[in-house]
Amino acid sequence: MKLYELAPTPSARRVSIFLAEKGIDIPRVNVDIRGGENLSAEFKAKSINGRIPLLELDDGSYLCESIAICRYLEEIHPSDRSLFGNTPLERAKVEMWQRIIELQGLMVGFQAFRNLSGVYKDRENCVESWGVESRQRVIDFLPSLDQQLNTSAFVASDEFSIADISAYVFISFIKNLDIEVTDSLPHLKAWFITMAQRPAIVSLTPKK
Repeated sequence: MKLYELAPTPSARRVSIFLAEKGIDIPRVNVDIRGGENLSAEFKAKSINGRIPLLELDDGSYLCESIAICRYLEEIHPSDRSLFGNTPLERAKVEMWQRIIELQGLMVGFQAFRNLSGVYKDRENCVESWGVESRQRVIDFLPSLDQQLNTSAFVASDEFSIADISAYVFISFIKNLDIEVTDSLPHLKAWFITMAQRPAIVSLTPKK
């Protein structure tokens, strides 16, 4: 197998943290998305959505979308504790929070950043007012996460899951929007500090 990625991007970070948590090592290929390498005909022939991360399988087929990649790797590397949940209810709660974090957190944060920064203005229309609105929606979403983390140790339950990986990547990303998790969100702040100390995440943190 081979993983095509740009390590600092949120979607690639989700897969990297997942791999580190599972103790899986896969060769990596860097893709220059700022330079538009992912828009080339060669890359699009491999990736349905033209994005990273992209997993190349040993049979020459490909999987894109970070959570789909993680699901596949979970299935071929089973363990006593699945990061997608072990019981029907656990799996449902993990899926529920995974979707909430993606739709109300990550996707909205991406829209805010792309429209405010204009980082990809060479290939998409950037609407500053939509960036401002999206940023505010991110801020409005944070209390929901704080409230949930007042009821359980981790996002979906008292067990660490893929939902925590997504939430951690989301909270890490919003610094790019000048949004901080302050003492007004004590449970979210405490959880984020705990997450940053996980060995898998520490192992991926660049040394200063």
